Amino acid sequence: MSRHFFGDTAVLLGRSLRHITRSPDTIITTALMPIALLLLFVYVLGGAINSGSHSYVSYLMPGILLITIASGISYVGFRLFLDMQSGIFERFHSMPIARSSVLWAHVLTSLVANLIALVVVVLVALLMGFRSGAGVLAWLAVAGILILFTLALTWIAVIAGLSAKSADGAGAFAYPILFLPFISSAFVPTRTMPGPVRAFADNQPVTSIVNTIRDLYTQRPVGPDIWTALAWCVGILILAYIFAMVAYRRRRIA
Repeated sequence: MSRHFFGDTAVLLGRSLRHITRSPDTIITTALMPIALLLLFVYVLGGAINSGSHSYVSYLMPGILLITIASGISYVGFRLFLDMQSGIFERFHSMPIARSSVLWAHVLTSLVANLIALVVVVLVALLMGFRSGAGVLAWLAVAGILILFTLALTWIAVIAGLSAKSADGAGAFAYPILFLPFISSAFVPTRTMPGPVRAFADNQPVTSIVNTIRDLYTQRPVGPDIWTALAWCVGILILAYIFAMVAYRRRRIA
């Protein structure tokens, strides 16, 4: 890794963040769908759903937060694809900069944009009655899990952006990820699902992450789900990073 990696990444990150500030519609669009789902489930469907919780908006929040992240990471692949098509990558490669800093700038931009969108969604949830008596450490743990989840999905988005043949294809990979919270414990307890569906829901990444976040901010004892959630996030992050770097090297050689 180049000794100038951090400085190069900071410069390229500033460039990407300026693009975000000039196009705030990205963050607005990212937050819009989760907020619409929050309104739909709480005010339209919430009365017919028995979650076992006194506040359905509090029960929903982990799933809504993960959907917010999944909505935002599709833009990473899209922006990365456009940068490659415009020739800006070739210009960067002709400069004496750390090669991986080009990708890290996009990843960190995704992290910043998603954190802003998450804050917007939480503020709306507070207006709708979401409350938590959890302490600072619990919320730091929630933030840490959300950051890990964001980084893991963002590196998957990088693979899509480097491998796609069209701008639409670069962002389309996020659609299956958006559906995972619906087949998890995000909206209803998994015990209410038919056998095969419940088996899938109980053993996919989103359920353990949702359960961990919910336990943390509702001040319930955190069970083994936290280790499963961390294993999923870290495992996906490591694998996605490795495959992204392989795809990046192939694009540079090509």
